[in-house]
Amino acid sequence: MGGTRVIRGWLGKAVTVVATAVLVSTIGAAMATAAPGLRAPAGGVQELSVPSSMGPIKVQVQWAARGGSAALYVLDGLRAPGDHNQWTTDTDALRQFAGDNVTLVFPVGGRSSFYTDWYRPSSTNHQAATYKWETFLTRELPAFLQGFGVSRTNNAIVGASMGGNAALTLAAHHRDQFKFAGSFSGFVHPTFPLWNEAMRAAMWDEGNFNVDDMWGPAGNSAWKRNDATVQAELLRGLPMYVWCGNGLPGPLDLPNGAGNTVNAMGLEAMALAAAEMFRDRVAALGIAARIDIVNGTHTWPYWQQALSIARPMILDALGTR
Repeated sequence: MGGTRVIRGWLGKAVTVVATAVLVSTIGAAMATAAPGLRAPAGGVQELSVPSSMGPIKVQVQWAARGGSAALYVLDGLRAPGDHNQWTTDTDALRQFAGDNVTLVFPVGGRSSFYTDWYRPSSTNHQAATYKWETFLTRELPAFLQGFGVSRTNNAIVGASMGGNAALTLAAHHRDQFKFAGSFSGFVHPTFPLWNEAMRAAMWDEGNFNVDDMWGPAGNSAWKRNDATVQAELLRGLPMYVWCGNGLPGPLDLPNGAGNTVNAMGLEAMALAAAEMFRDRVAALGIAARIDIVNGTHTWPYWQQALSIARPMILDALGTR
């Protein structure tokens, strides 16, 4: 937990240089079950086991500091591990929001899922259940958290890399749930020509997943539905923050080593192209959005910084300041 990992693949998520996360002592090591009014002490950290059509899903939460009902969903990247959400170990997200009256919600797992509802189980790795992450994040999980006093309608959502585009598209299609969306180094235009092949290569590298079982042939309705740039009109009026690096390394890259930094530069160059297309699209539509393109690569320390920039925007959107 918190060590340096090698970055593999070229759409995969670059992971930590140095683990700076602060893990607050866990409240209740046993898995919790929902019941009306049940929740950990304000500000506590807890692991929940949430029923879903995919089977039980682990969810890590840090409860609102003063018992508030607002929530921030935080999505992992392509290589999401099965035992924890990397935001809790590879960034200081828990510490950033420790004093805020908003519950942090960290879904665990879903590697190569793009946090979407798939057509069928992946046919290339003998996947047992069909990924249904949109259903989980917008129906099953909010219903479960409601039993702990968490609002189903006053939520924000952010994600890095794979989770970035998902955060925007989930917010676009579920405006009744999400009041803010943020994408950090997200690949926010997957229908752009040949990007489906980039995703195919990355998903094969991370678990032998088959992109065709996710959204079918390139360019069909599922691809368009899950493209934040295509769906930009649905984001009109939603506070949002899109952060992307320009691929140039800086001091935050140094602990990674040269090989990882080169890989992270290439990944961010792809994310940069998508961010620029998204920026041009929302500008053409007259949709307000904060979009920052700065020095940086596809690594966790930059996403930690992006989250800290987004934090006051999130708190304002949720009415918790």
